[in-house]
Order: sequence, then structure tokens, then C-alpha cells
Amino acid sequence: MELQTGSQARSPSTMTLSFPIIFLLSTNLGSEELQRLEEQIPTLTYDINEAEIVLGKVFRKERALFELRKHKLATEEVDPLERSAPASPNPKRAKLMTPAPASSDIDSDTASEGEIQRRLAGPSPAEPTVRVVKLAWFTDSVKTGVVLPTDDYLVYEGRKVPPTAPAKAPQPRPAEKVAEVMKRALADASSSPRSPQPRPSHGRRGETYASHPVRPLLRQTTSEHDMDTQLPPIPDYLHTPYSCQRPTPVHPPNEAFMAELDKIKTARTLTGDKIGVRAYSSAIATIAAYPYTIQTAQEVARLPGCGSKIARLFQEFKDTGQIREAREDETDPKLAVLKLFYGIWGVAETTARDFYNRGWRDLDDIVEYGWDSLTRVQQIGVKYYDEFQTKIPRAEVEAIANTILEHANRIRQGFQMVIVGGYRRGKLESGDVDVVLSHPDEAATHNFVERIVVSLERGRYITHTLSLSTANSERGQAPVSWKGDNRKAGTGFDTLDKALVVWQDPVWTTGEARNPNPHRRVDIIISPWKTAGCAVLGWTSGTTFQRDLRRYCKKELSLKFDSSGVRSRKDGSWVDLESGPDGKPAPDMLTAERRVFAGLGLQWRPPEERCTG
Repeated sequence: MELQTGSQARSPSTMTLSFPIIFLLSTNLGSEELQRLEEQIPTLTYDINEAEIVLGKVFRKERALFELRKHKLATEEVDPLERSAPASPNPKRAKLMTPAPASSDIDSDTASEGEIQRRLAGPSPAEPTVRVVKLAWFTDSVKTGVVLPTDDYLVYEGRKVPPTAPAKAPQPRPAEKVAEVMKRALADASSSPRSPQPRPSHGRRGETYASHPVRPLLRQTTSEHDMDTQLPPIPDYLHTPYSCQRPTPVHPPNEAFMAELDKIKTARTLTGDKIGVRAYSSAIATIAAYPYTIQTAQEVARLPGCGSKIARLFQEFKDTGQIREAREDETDPKLAVLKLFYGIWGVAETTARDFYNRGWRDLDDIVEYGWDSLTRVQQIGVKYYDEFQTKIPRAEVEAIANTILEHANRIRQGFQMVIVGGYRRGKLESGDVDVVLSHPDEAATHNFVERIVVSLERGRYITHTLSLSTANSERGQAPVSWKGDNRKAGTGFDTLDKALVVWQDPVWTTGEARNPNPHRRVDIIISPWKTAGCAVLGWTSGTTFQRDLRRYCKKELSLKFDSSGVRSRKDGSWVDLESGPDGKPAPDMLTAERRVFAGLGLQWRPPEERCTG
């Protein structure tokens, strides 16, 4: 069927306003609000050192100072009297300076954008400053259509203190100069006349940070300069903000560098730095899709989603074979404990931090002091911790999946199955086993998850059933409604019938009295045939691929995608992408998946090209 496209363009009010460079704090922001604000802020940076404004739900100076320290930005507070009185010019440069008019006297038609930004942000001292302002400043500015002065929203203002460095080390570039360099780089990158708007035309979130030039910040030898003039062209598909439109192989040419970045991303995850996780996820996904071995930091800097910070990290990696921050994270005793707890099945990063804050430092502490406070899933995760950490070879994944399919067809002939997850993306070993089962007869999949679990338990394959969801059957196997019905709407993978179980092969040939076979984590997902393609697509692809697929559907097509199907965001109706032109259902689950790609206007990407991590 023909899709109703309705790309949701960025609000014209934010596109035309000249905001200073903004760093957004994730503190006290929900994931949806955080993503919405990231998409609205046209001058967003992921590097707090480049920011003129630090924006967030912060109301006290003490909290503002804590956030700056947490992000390793050292400052000296600006005296309030210094803000209220005009700054005294340096006598040696008095002839080169002219008095700055009050912000109310600015002529927006004649003043430069940088000048307007500086007046609105406040007096510009000799050293670059940063202002921590309340979130209401940005939202009120958007509502009024004018970038408001920050004075009424100011929580804290401080001069940026450069890190300890040799006496001859270059001083930090003033923030307003950084802003101008950024704008020139963006104009060059888009091959268009310089524009006062510091965003590229495709509206990529955070591209202000992503496109910072790094040549003034990086050493470059003559040979590197010569090499820089002969860099391979950036593939067209890398200019899209959606990783679901790119081929991302399981073993990209820059895998070693990506592994270092992934260690930093994991540390950001464990410490609750949502913005940092998004920034590193985007950079890693871009580098994973880059088809050439990176030679210079300048080559990294030009890639969408990377920018100066990732370029500096590459230079460090190239020079030393490692990244200091990644090494420090690996040796940090607190992070080591958080990683241990995060590895427990059923424990998310917030729970890992809660365990740590209770004073627990290892699994024995959990068992001794907190066993009764754990959920059943977490108790099983602790009990079989070492076994669950052991990877599952492909042959064993296939054996487990074939057993599941065999039992399904014993109950009702005609079931089809696809092994999804990392196995389907080509990984040699998997952390768990994920399978999607479906049947052309919709009646066969109704409440089938309960029957398959009972059959496998009787065969002594399933030792523990930790979660059994029949949500899809309870709503008549209809795709989850989109804000239309009174039915409870779920999201993501929880919208299908599924069972999360612990698996152990009951057959062993050794003379041991107890079963020596390891316990494995297995997810059994049941999908009705009419949306099996969405289920296979959702459960196969890498995390960033899935995230960007949902963003693509929302922004470009006004649709909502999850593993239970596709719905219109306009009227909540189900959008059938899997039936053929004659209205007949797909002949198999893999054909249905291809039809979903085509129906969404996406080029087909085999599973081995969806390895975004």
C-alpha cells in the first residue's frame, strides 16, 4: 500500500534563532524529553568545553558546580558586580576596542550573528566563560521567537580555567571564535554560501559538535597533510543521520579503534551519562559504516557524528595504541564493580548503581546482604552468573533453536522460525539465543507461547521460566494501538508474546552425577504472521540500527515502528507492509522482512550489514 509520508521538520522558530553553543545536561530529564530537546537545540554540542551555555533542570549554584565538576570543566566564578558593570578594557588595547552597545540597542539587520550572541549571553571577559542557565530560558526563547537574555535564568557563571599545561602551551580558543570557526566549517562541509544558521541542511541532531574543525587542535606532519589531500570520498550513505540507511558490517576496518570507544561508552552507560552514551553510539555507528581504514585524525573529524573530540581520541589511539580514558575506566575500581553488577541478568545500569550505593562490592555481598530484595530474575542471574558470561558457539545456538522448532511442530505443524539477534548478524558467539516463531494460520500463534514452554519444560530443556508474556494474545494479536484506543500500549520488544527462559541440554555422556552442561539464556518470541517481518527486523538488528529505524519512521514517515507492527502516528491505524500487491500474505518470514524494508522506503540491508552495536 502507498504510505502517507509526513516528515516532521524542525520547528521554524528554532531554525531561525541564533542561540549560543549549548551543552545539554541529562540530569532530571526523561529519555523522551532528552531526545526531544536534543532535536530542538540547533547549536547543540556534546563537548562541554566548547559550550557557552550549559542548559538543564538546575536551580541552585551548588548543583551547577557539581555538574561542571562531573563533566570535568574547571571554572572560576564571575563576580556578580563584574557582570553588572562594563568590563574595563585592557589599556594596551584600548584603541582597538569600541564600547559595546546595550543588548536592547542591537540592530539585528546589521550586527553579525556572533556579535548578537555575545550581547545576549552577557559581557565577554578576556577569558571564555560558561553560563549554567535554567531549561526555561531555552523553552521561553522558543515560545517568544527571540533568544532571551540569560540574566533572569542564570544559575551560575564562571570563567573557564584551562587544564594544567606547560607555560608555552597554547591558550584555549575563546568561545565566540570557536562559534565562528564552527559556522565556517559547516558552510564548507555543505558546499554552500556561509549561513548564519549553524546546522547542516539535513538537520542532524548534535551536528554542531559533529562538524567542529580540528586542524588547529591537532598536530599534523607534512606527510599527514599530503595524505589529507588524498582522502577517499565520504560515501553518500554516511551523510544520512539514520544508521538504518547504511551498510554496517560485523567486522569493519576500524574495529580496534571502535573497541576503545565502546569501552568509554560503557563507562558512560554505567555512570548514567545519557548524552555521552548517545554521542559515542552515533560516532561508533558512523565509524563502523566507514569502509576505509582511517589514517589521520583529520579523516575522523570530517565524518558525521564524530568531530574534534573523536578525532583527538583517534590521534591518541594512533600514537599510543590505546586511549587513556578507556584505560582509566578499565582500572577504575568503582566501574569494575558496576560492570560486575551490570553483567547480572535482570540488572540495568541504574540497579547496578543502587547496589553499589548500598555498599555491596561483589556477588557475595549481594547474596549475604540483599538476596531477599532481589527479583527472581536477578536471583537466577546471580546463581548462574559465570555460566551466563560464557559465550554460546553458533553450533549450539542452532541446536537449541532446532529443538524449539521441533517441539513447536509437534504441537502444530507448519511453524517457521528465524534465529535472530547477534547470531543472524554473523557473530561467531552469542550471549544468548533469540528465536522468532510464527505460523501462517493466525489461530496457531494465539497463546502458543504457553504451550511451547510447557512442552520444553516436560522435555527438561527449560529449567526456569523467568518471564512469560501473553500481551499480544490478550489484545487479539493486533498491533499495539498508537494513542488511539483505551488498550494499554506497550513499546519495543515487550509488545509480542514471549518467554525468557533458562535452558540446559538434558543429555550428557560423561559419567558425572549432575548435569555438566552450561545454563543458557534463551528468548522465545511468538509473532502473528501478518507482522512477522517486523518482528524479525526488530529482533535482528543492532541497538543503534533499531533506534534509528524508529527515529526514521517517526521523522520521515509519521509512523511508529516496533516488533509488533507499524502504525500511523496520525490516526493510530495499522499499516500493512507485509502483504503483496494482491493482498496475499508473504510466503515466508524473510520475504515479509524484505517487504517491510521496501514499504518504509529503505534499501534492503542483510543482517550482516546491521551491526551497529
